[in-house]
Amino acid sequence: MSILLTLLSLAGFVALTAGTALFVSAEFSLTTVERSTVEARARTGDRRDRMVRRAHRTLSFQLSGAQLGITITTLVTGYIAEPVLSGLFRPLGTAVGLGDRGAEQLAVVLSLVLATSLSMVYGELVPKNIAIAKPIASARLTAGPMIAFSSAFSWLIKLLNGVANWVVRHLGIEPAEELRSARSPEELGSLVRTSAQRGVLDVRTAQVVDRSLEFGERSAEELMTPRVKIEVLDEGDTLADLVAAAARTGFSRFPVVVNGDLDDTLGIVHVKQVFGHPPPARRTIRLRDVARVVPTVPASLDGDEVLDRVRADGMQVALVVDEYGGTAGLVTMEDLIEEILGDVRDEHDAQELDVRRTSDGWNCSGLLRIDEVARATGYEAPEGEYETLGGLVLTLLGRIPEAGDRVGLPAAPHAPKSSSGWTARVERMDGRRIDRILLSPADIQVRTEREDAGE
Repeated sequence: MSILLTLLSLAGFVALTAGTALFVSAEFSLTTVERSTVEARARTGDRRDRMVRRAHRTLSFQLSGAQLGITITTLVTGYIAEPVLSGLFRPLGTAVGLGDRGAEQLAVVLSLVLATSLSMVYGELVPKNIAIAKPIASARLTAGPMIAFSSAFSWLIKLLNGVANWVVRHLGIEPAEELRSARSPEELGSLVRTSAQRGVLDVRTAQVVDRSLEFGERSAEELMTPRVKIEVLDEGDTLADLVAAAARTGFSRFPVVVNGDLDDTLGIVHVKQVFGHPPPARRTIRLRDVARVVPTVPASLDGDEVLDRVRADGMQVALVVDEYGGTAGLVTMEDLIEEILGDVRDEHDAQELDVRRTSDGWNCSGLLRIDEVARATGYEAPEGEYETLGGLVLTLLGRIPEAGDRVGLPAAPHAPKSSSGWTARVERMDGRRIDRILLSPADIQVRTEREDAGE
């Protein structure tokens, strides 16, 4: 009779450990699986997939049920296992010469250690790891029993859940029944970059997605072509002058200004407007008569709103004004597309790239934004009162530079060690504006200096 009771107790121990495993697996699988995946499988899957959706939609209730199930099975497991295992270990204590009291104490300790270890490993750790690795399969297997258990003990679960929610609300937090499935742009960007690093997502695709997520955070000032790079035509110029300017610059749109002042812009002309007039008339029609008024947007306007304004205008262009009412620049659909896709060029664009890799480092445009510099070269600059690489160099020098000037670049506090030891050398000036800058990291700089010294 004692042997049969021992065997039944051991079988009960195994069954209760399996019950603990079921509740742990249900808990971790339901919290790991994505809501979108659950909904998609429920629409096209079988009854188990619909059970998973039902459990996922009452997640807080099911997790409380899982916690209750784990607690019950663990307590009963200890209650059953301790006397059975103690009876098995007690002869061991007697055999090593301990008295009855010593043998009893040794048996209790060994039984508790063994029962707890087996329950923890096979009842909690193993099913937890399986559920995290295979959440859908685990949820399909455990959702049905989990819902049945929660329904049977719903009165107790609701009572315990109510007490817990009362405590949580008094802490200033509103309890949620489902997991938050929405992600912020920062979280999505992190997911995209991690996927690219692990090879799950193509690097080029990851860059486009990452830039798309960052697009709404950009301002019109960051997206525009600055006024120093804008080619203008005077109100008294003719359509023939427009054709000549387009052939000379490769641009198709030009602001029409009064007395060369971009702050006094009448509108925009497009080279295609020329073809609506016969050739003899092109030398007599003034641009003031054909210029079209375009939207003006503040420099602080976010990227999404700028895109809407530009897309709604037939010329697909908008003037950007600063806080003082002056024209800060011009933003076109091409500028917005390049912000997402990267540099877009055709046969009419200048051949000089914004960033060009050289043996000495990176030859960059002075108008390159700081975030674009980091993306292209790996150098991360600290925050400051500047938006572009040229602005950073001007800030560090404290004067208008000359070609050949060199300055050491500081690194952002959060930047890796690879961002320290960079130098910038002014390669070319455009009037008082820095046109091209050579960025060199420390290892390339040291190697170049050694080569110049003949070492």
